[in-house]
Amino acid sequence: MSVDIYSNSKFSDSPYGLKLQQTFTTSGPVTIPAGINRVYAICIAGGGGGNAFATNSGNAGGGGGYSAGWTYVSNTVTVGSGGAGGVMSGGVNSAGGTGGNSVYGMVFAIGGGGGNTVTSAGAGGGGGVSYTGAPAGTYNAGGGANTVGSSGICGGGGSIQAGGSGLIGGGGGCFPGSATAGGSGNGGAGGTGFTTITTQTAGGGGGGFISAGVNGAASVGGNGGNGGGGGGAGYGLATATGGSGGNGIVYLYY
Repeated sequence: MSVDIYSNSKFSDSPYGLKLQQTFTTSGPVTIPAGINRVYAICIAGGGGGNAFATNSGNAGGGGGYSAGWTYVSNTVTVGSGGAGGVMSGGVNSAGGTGGNSVYGMVFAIGGGGGNTVTSAGAGGGGGVSYTGAPAGTYNAGGGANTVGSSGICGGGGSIQAGGSGLIGGGGGCFPGSATAGGSGNGGAGGTGFTTITTQTAGGGGGGFISAGVNGAASVGGNGGNGGGGGGAGYGLATATGGSGGNGIVYLYY
């Protein structure tokens, strides 16, 4: 008889009989009580930042990666920061930064991709490894190419159109005269896009695992929600700023 341990309904991302003992929002030392040799970790990486542009298209940041599973005890944890949003001035397009990776022991989540400056090519969601016990689904949702960012565990950033949704949402794209919302995440909805002024538009930030995305405003993309949300894109004729990705987080159960 064969058993597929990677598709087992008895596993979940909140381990049965264990309690959430420690939550980390920044990198640093970890102290685990004596006698505990293994813990269950959930790692969420930082979201990617949105681009800032005067020409081409507004490409948003992807949601940070999500990874979960059992690991040996480690005395340090790395929590990825959100990628910085691009800053455009003088008509020179600026890409968003990639989100930082989050790591505890052998559980590793990859940061969301930053919105790039290539026409119609949004950033992808962060990669992730579906360790035993992590929810099934698409872990590296691609960014849109003049389409909505793909949805999955971590949503892709939108290119001109809306960000993908999942446990972690991708940021919303924008274009002269139009802007879209970020994808929703576990922590809430994506932020709305700003389209009041046709020469200044901004996509909304993606909802993170912890909190909702931030609305776009004028030529400034909305920041991604905490817990890896992707940043929205920003457009302006003279200046613009992409939204920053949401910071990552690490949970330890034992």
